[in-house]
Amino acid sequence: MIALLIALPLLGALAAWLTPDNRRRPLVLPVVGGVHLLLTLALLAETPPPALGGWIILDPLGKLVLLEVSILFFCCAIYSVGYLAYRRERSNRVLCMGLPLCLGAMSLACVSQHLGLLWVAIESTTLAMAPLIYFNRNARSIEATWKYMLICSIGIAMALLGLYFLAYATVVARQEPTLLLAPLLAQARGLSPAWLNGAFIFLLVGFGTKIGLAPLHTWKPDAYGEAPGLVGALLAGGLVNCGFLGICRIYQICLAAGTTTFFRDALTLLGFLSMGFAAVFVLRQADFKRLLAYSSVEHVGFMAIGFGLGRGAIPGTVFHLLTNGLTKGVLFLTAANIHRSYNSKRAERVRGVMDRLPWSGWLFMLALFAVTGSPPFATFLSEFMILSGLFADGREIAGVTVILLFAVIFTGMALTILPILTGRGGSDLDDSGYRDRLLTVAPPLALLLVTLLLGIWIPAPLREILDATAAMLGVGS
Repeated sequence: MIALLIALPLLGALAAWLTPDNRRRPLVLPVVGGVHLLLTLALLAETPPPALGGWIILDPLGKLVLLEVSILFFCCAIYSVGYLAYRRERSNRVLCMGLPLCLGAMSLACVSQHLGLLWVAIESTTLAMAPLIYFNRNARSIEATWKYMLICSIGIAMALLGLYFLAYATVVARQEPTLLLAPLLAQARGLSPAWLNGAFIFLLVGFGTKIGLAPLHTWKPDAYGEAPGLVGALLAGGLVNCGFLGICRIYQICLAAGTTTFFRDALTLLGFLSMGFAAVFVLRQADFKRLLAYSSVEHVGFMAIGFGLGRGAIPGTVFHLLTNGLTKGVLFLTAANIHRSYNSKRAERVRGVMDRLPWSGWLFMLALFAVTGSPPFATFLSEFMILSGLFADGREIAGVTVILLFAVIFTGMALTILPILTGRGGSDLDDSGYRDRLLTVAPPLALLLVTLLLGIWIPAPLREILDATAAMLGVGS
């Protein structure tokens, strides 16, 4: 079933490429996404044994990321049918092929226990996503694509160098050279600390570039701002979590080696730096899609702080991987609807969204409150868990600093978004004729309902996965 989980998106990509009809081709995506989600739920219910000599294992951390990615992709796939119906003047073959390829690569990352294979999977997501950012085919989108490719490729090359350092750490320790996670964890105490720290630095820079930790985030505002909304949703909610998966794998090794101090200090520093950058750049941000990019920088920084400071914050951090990814889907899909209707991303050119697009307007407003940690959404619960863990571990200064940064970021986002939604539209505003439709409203609505449900009630199977994931990262040990 794991092989099918990875092969299905590849077959879907081939089917999309071979389908000649521009109208029927997008229908491949929800079929692939729906079957993939069913396979994911089946694998969560009954975990298969290790395969390929331990290279492929679906552990609790992989389950959590796989579940979030599968839900998000399915909703984006349904949305794509409605979205591409308005873009029939342009060939959608590359987009419809690239999205399943990206899903296959993300699925492979979730089940990879060999760090070299994990690197290949994450690099594949970079390559698969690049042409999708260029879908609009204008000067700004090609600039964003090249910036994304250049910066992320340099970052992922640094991660490869970190893997070489990690493998050499086993050689220096006179162990059997390997990049398999299980032997590395078993022999971690004997690894060379110097080479292990060197490996960590390069891997943190590499995967940190992928997830957009400041100051490695410079590709994000352009890529998120110029990519189609469904591509932005997968960048913010899918690829970010796969990058965090890589960081968590290295964290497991450092934890087993008993050398987490350097790791945690570096993550904490980059986390606060990311939240600080976000707090500065969201203030008076005129482009509301770029605003979402800085919101992503904020949340990856917050999760880095959660991993970096104390064991008490880790349960909330792993839950935030799920809740933040789903909430980002709501934000990007509804922002795309607004952008399409007004033919502009500039705040001064968009007013009266509640009147013109009532469904998208209300969903965008609720997603704003959700992403800024307002109850009763699941992001409030995950953020409260992280902050409670910080205070319980005696990290009061860090907790208060995070709360102050949250307040600044909420203020900045509200100053841009609320006038867009509630302001009065004038006759000088562009109108493409687009209005809310079922296929472009139902997917973000479904994602928002999921985040609302998880804020009220966490199903027992999901709670077991969350607890097991936290235990893998040192909680309770």
